[in-house]
Amino acid sequence: MAEIICGGFGGQGILTTGMIIANIGVDEGKDVSWMPSYGSEMRGGTANCNVIISDDEVGSPAITYPDYLVVMNAPALEKFQHKVRKTGGILIDSSMVGEGREFPEGIAVYSIPATDLANDMKNPKGANVIMLGAFVAMSGLFSADIARAGLNKFFDNKGKNSPKNNECFDIGIRSVKRIR
Repeated sequence: MAEIICGGFGGQGILTTGMIIANIGVDEGKDVSWMPSYGSEMRGGTANCNVIISDDEVGSPAITYPDYLVVMNAPALEKFQHKVRKTGGILIDSSMVGEGREFPEGIAVYSIPATDLANDMKNPKGANVIMLGAFVAMSGLFSADIARAGLNKFFDNKGKNSPKNNECFDIGIRSVKRIR
């Protein structure tokens, strides 16, 4: 079982990232739960979602201690970082969070400038897809090919797929591979 919390500001696409991860899990035949928390994101607050992917039935969508944390803003990092399991991983959009933080020993931390990279591509809405690619590389839950197919299926179903999605996804994967 993998428990994931994705957090960021409303409008950054962090809930979409969590939904894509959940959909990939469903496509892989896993039992999945996706629970969004919209809160006050309309006023600039933190939006987040819980994603659970399991071989067995998911009993509750609530997550107390996630295996993975994917954050695109400092408030989400502050809210959830202390809950990540000691063998877990944290993925940070350093464009929005900054650098220089300390984390407990045993937690793998990957800090990539997803928002800056997306802006450099002239695709500011692609930062969450960069984070998705980085999450796939960090977690190893899915192969890149399976995750890419899930990404494309998600946006095809919305009628909003773009070649830039795959470019962003690849940048995220390469960013984590460079850190390793």
